[in-house]
Amino acid sequence: MQIELDELESKLAQLLQLSQRLRAENHQLRQELAIALSHERQYSDKMESARKRLENLLSQLPENAA
Repeated sequence: MQIELDELESKLAQLLQLSQRLRAENHQLRQELAIALSHERQYSDKMESARKRLENLLSQLPENAA
């Protein structure tokens, strides 16, 4: 009976350790995702700005040049 309890205690300790490690990994991944989403928004804003500038330049070209 004591051996079974010791094995159960060991498995529980392993489970708790795994849970803590996965929580830390999840936290890290959430931070990385937030950073990636922020970069994506910045790149999207830059692309939109470039698109508007190009449209503006194209609208200034003479009709027969377009």
